[in-house]
Amino acid sequence: MGDQSRMTLFWTPLRWCRGVLLAALLLATPAWSADILLTAVQDSAGVQAFTQALAQQRPGDQITFTPLKDLPAPSRLPVSTRLILLDLPGLDWRLQDAQGPPTLVLRISRLQARQRMGNTHPAKISLLWSDPPLERQLHLIASILPQARRIGVLYGADSEFLLRELMQFAKPMGLEIVPQRWNNTNDSRALQTLFKNSDVLLGLDDPQLYNPKTAKNLLLSSYAQQLPLVGPNAGFVRAGSLASTYSDQPDWLAVLDRLLDHAPANWPQTLYPEHFKVVGNPQVARSLGIEQVDEAAVAARLAEGEKRP
Repeated sequence: MGDQSRMTLFWTPLRWCRGVLLAALLLATPAWSADILLTAVQDSAGVQAFTQALAQQRPGDQITFTPLKDLPAPSRLPVSTRLILLDLPGLDWRLQDAQGPPTLVLRISRLQARQRMGNTHPAKISLLWSDPPLERQLHLIASILPQARRIGVLYGADSEFLLRELMQFAKPMGLEIVPQRWNNTNDSRALQTLFKNSDVLLGLDDPQLYNPKTAKNLLLSSYAQQLPLVGPNAGFVRAGSLASTYSDQPDWLAVLDRLLDHAPANWPQTLYPEHFKVVGNPQVARSLGIEQVDEAAVAARLAEGEKRP
């Protein structure tokens, strides 16, 4: 038998063994192993729709959703996993283990992060903020209410830390922040004091202040004083505030698509979605004698302003 034939006989079994070994390793891989792994407490229709949309957007990636209860400790996930957390229980689970994989936390507010992490920022965790950027909200006010100069801001113990940043953004815009602490949401005196000294009210995304229980009092007082409320989010605009900026599912998918194209080492610690929209409430605008917000035009104008240095 020639040398070539002997080599063929030698390599064929070796290749077969390697193939069997590779197949065994693949079969032994846990069900929760994935390149891009999404998790949340509830496997809801919305979560499934988001996962499917991301998979369609990135057909070359392996994208899996696994309920939080079915996952091991974060440190037991493969190091190659890129983890996407869709709710706060997922973040609480992730924070228990410093050795977990690179993680993107989707739709978390500044207040929620501060309540869980204080001023610290664990390694390998990137926070994608859900609350509208304060600077963007101020530019929205300047765009739709150009005569407004005194920006009234209700705050509480949880949201007080945002005031300094808000004032820093307002100063170069020629705007004055008029802060008013609201300790007792059943007492309207703080509202009345603030309304007398403000041209517009900017809502912070603080659920202690802006929630279904306080909405009626806030909005009725706003109408009574003919003082527009901007923000704190798209949901409150539907309830009766004038306008807000917000990011929807396509905007979040665009952010994820861009981040997942980069190595996790290059992910930012925190990030606001670059893409956003504006929502206005025409009925509120009419009741306040204000021109209806042209949502698309205002959003385009704000986005163009953010692109300029």
